[in-house]
Amino acid sequence: MLICDTHCDTLYKLAVHPEEALDVTMERLKAGGVSLQTLALYVGGDPRPEPVRKLFSSMLRQFDRLKAAGWLQVDDPREAEDGKVKVMLSIEGCEIFGDSLEAIAEWRQRGVRMAAITWNYVNALGTPAKVNATDGLTPFGRQAVREMVRLGIAPDTSHLNERGFYDILEMGIAPVASHSCCRALCGPARNLTDDQLKTLFQAGGYVGLNFYPWFLSDDGQCTLDTLADHLLHMLELGGEGMVGFGSDFDGIEVKVPGLEHPGDLPALFETLERRGITGSVLEGVAGRNLLKYFDRF
Repeated sequence: MLICDTHCDTLYKLAVHPEEALDVTMERLKAGGVSLQTLALYVGGDPRPEPVRKLFSSMLRQFDRLKAAGWLQVDDPREAEDGKVKVMLSIEGCEIFGDSLEAIAEWRQRGVRMAAITWNYVNALGTPAKVNATDGLTPFGRQAVREMVRLGIAPDTSHLNERGFYDILEMGIAPVASHSCCRALCGPARNLTDDQLKTLFQAGGYVGLNFYPWFLSDDGQCTLDTLADHLLHMLELGGEGMVGFGSDFDGIEVKVPGLEHPGDLPALFETLERRGITGSVLEGVAGRNLLKYFDRF
């Protein structure tokens, strides 16, 4: 079965906290049957241009080391194969673009296929959910999103606020939410409302379910069934064919018990099957839906 994950922060951890044990290793990806792991280039703790440039350079050096050790980068998620582990780049926080449309092409040439408009900082493109719900994309943000789509980079709305989310959809663009959960089941503002989910699914977008307990349950107490609850809720809202996994491994400090790293994914699949997510629906959630999104995109 093809298994895809649309978000982890492994490159950041390697660059900034090399002393810490990784959630995502090649051994664990193989043990979990992961076919495609998206590695995020994360904006980090200081959004000023020079620290961001230095951090991205450091993360790229770590990525080069992984590739030298045998990790295989793909330029297109549809290159994923069952039984082989491959990786793809994304961006989390578009501060690295500055206010330059030309910079977007440079990152596309490096293999970036998804880019989150914001992390938790206001930037030249828009405003995150953490700041407010009402400030939409900037004029440059609209230009940047159009350029991203033209070049084949999917706009990622995880962390983006509601107004910015709807601005993208009103432009006729179906984005991804690479690592998000349902606000109807857990309250943080970066989770997606039912209206957002319905609108996204109607447009043909994609959601990767985040595994962070505090985005899954208001008290942070989760089981694998809590993850199933969120997936089932998305399916009920029209998400069949448009939902999958965005684990956030190496970016989350606490885990759902029994799902500590990619090697534990078989336990999640057992839970999903027990809850009635089986057959072609399960295969879609596992990874096929992401490939179908890029067919539509």
